Amino acid sequence: CFIIAKGLLNVFRGTITDAPDFDPCADAENLYNAMKGIGSDKEAILDLVTSRSNAQRQEVIAAYKSSFGKDLIEDLKYELTGKFERLIVSLMRTPAYHDAKEIHDALKGAGTNERCLIEVMASRTNKQTQEMVAAYNDAYGRNIEEDITADTSGHFKKMLIVLLQGTRDESGVVDADLVEQDAQDLFAAGEEQWGTDEAKFIMILGNRSVTHLRMVFDAYEKIAEVSIEDSIKNELSGDFERLMLAVVQCIRSVPMFYAKRLYKSMKGLGTADNTLIRIMISRSEIDMLDIRECFRLRYEKSLYNMIKVERFKKKKSILAGEFFPEAAQIAYKMWELSAMTKVQLRPTVRPASGFDPAADAQALRKAMKGFGTDEDAIIDIVAQRSNAQRQEIRQTFKSLLGRDLMKDLKSELSKNLERLIIGLMLTPAEFDAKMMRKAIEGAGTDEHALIEILVTRSNEQIQAMNAAYKAGYKKSLEDAIQSDTSGHFCRILVSLVQGAREESPADLERAEADAQELANACNAESDDMEIKFMSILCTRSFSHLRKVFQEFVKYTNKDIEQIIKKEMSGDVKNAFYAIVRSVKNQPSYLADRLYKAMKGLGTDDRALIRIMVSRSEIDLFNIRKEFKETHDASLHEFIQVETMIVSGSLCLY
Repeated sequence: CFIIAKGLLNVFRGTITDAPDFDPCADAENLYNAMKGIGSDKEAILDLVTSRSNAQRQEVIAAYKSSFGKDLIEDLKYELTGKFERLIVSLMRTPAYHDAKEIHDALKGAGTNERCLIEVMASRTNKQTQEMVAAYNDAYGRNIEEDITADTSGHFKKMLIVLLQGTRDESGVVDADLVEQDAQDLFAAGEEQWGTDEAKFIMILGNRSVTHLRMVFDAYEKIAEVSIEDSIKNELSGDFERLMLAVVQCIRSVPMFYAKRLYKSMKGLGTADNTLIRIMISRSEIDMLDIRECFRLRYEKSLYNMIKVERFKKKKSILAGEFFPEAAQIAYKMWELSAMTKVQLRPTVRPASGFDPAADAQALRKAMKGFGTDEDAIIDIVAQRSNAQRQEIRQTFKSLLGRDLMKDLKSELSKNLERLIIGLMLTPAEFDAKMMRKAIEGAGTDEHALIEILVTRSNEQIQAMNAAYKAGYKKSLEDAIQSDTSGHFCRILVSLVQGAREESPADLERAEADAQELANACNAESDDMEIKFMSILCTRSFSHLRKVFQEFVKYTNKDIEQIIKKEMSGDVKNAFYAIVRSVKNQPSYLADRLYKAMKGLGTDDRALIRIMVSRSEIDLFNIRKEFKETHDASLHEFIQVETMIVSGSLCLY
């Protein structure tokens, strides 16, 4: 492992250039001597190979055969093993044959390495692609396009084939009118319509010049009010989405694309050595200095140090279970960033244009008349109207037809679809009250639902929910909570249900005092600690708590999430953890709740419906984005695969 790391570090010390005073015959002899006898002098091989340009290595290969009548690459394969063999042999191939080998390895066997295909195909120039195609045919006697076609499918395959042609416009000429037209066409193909015209994305992103596309992306963001990357994440999925994102990233900056790929190859418990080797070799004579700089700017650490040290330090910290000062610094910066970032919350359901409550009422009645129910018609209307519009429909339904729409829907629908549609037809306060009632009633209490609702609602929403609960169930919500929970968990919920959280901005002096009190409480008895945490976490404004949690890191050298997980347990831990997660990033917290509702053997349908309904007009768009970034799959895909509540939920989506 040390030798491999050293070799990689040598490769990227600078962009590789021709070695001065180069003598291919002398190099060939040195390599021969390093491999003869028992064992191999790996250091000598490494030093020589990584200090020559690729063109010089090809001369060494020819000189080796002329001098010793042997194939240098075959000798290296015989003498070396494992990742070190892969590194050295890869360095000895020409760039085109190296790319061809990577593509061949990605396609062969039972599974396809789509990420390798994406990385190579998205980042190569026309000339590099065409040379790779020729090398593939020469090395394997096969047509690369036929092999990719046989091993991939759908829009992912189509985009790969487009890129494989190596015919992207490289004229450098930009037509301003075409820029605007392409931006408008991309918007019309995605954000502007239900569904996506993938062919339009493929045609434009696969053929236009780099300069042209950079201008298109700027124009697109002005039209759509979101970046092209966000639109791709929202509109596409799976390998096709990853490929299109890679293309966009390479259009913007190939070095930054590779900086991100290198970081991902090393983070976590294991290093993706093949990815690391492939990138370091393929870019060492092109733009490695730029990649190094992009890496430093984005991750605030050198690529050199991360390759050399990061694996060891991460493994050591995980095995020891310690929270090192570096991690504390990251946590501090994270809370600082959270406090500074102003997230624009975006719904997925908005008021329908041309709204006609009478027409909708008549259409709903028609969908429920006679034998059978037109569930699709009901979903299309209810899921595509805002809640305020649905209330108008309820009133108009009764005025025009003398019937109670809610009763009709309950009699015609069943199970989860009934829960979903009825949930949408209730006012937000009525829906929250009903969800609290469902969480409390019966033999068991759904503590997670109680926590989720009370932690994520504003004061105004909680107060409206209290009033709706009292009107609907003739009992105060506070009394219901007290009768069904106990101990400090009950006290936390009662505190939250008052709907009296402060709404003032952060006060630095007070935040420091609060952080000091929380830090001191960590050394107190469990009961005292929980009471102190409750007095601050349940009452201070979210903006203030962000500053408190940031200062807490300074006092304890630990993140407050770590303290809660380590020092607390049960429902109390879950409640405080939910507060911290919501303070940090509420859409991310709710995305995680959705994931947990769907993963495993059974789906928590109530949790799924509750979140989709309650957030559809607030921040469901943001939740979708966080879900995708965290779980590397779209919420759309998860709902389709994991649940049976597909149609209605996806309309909200």
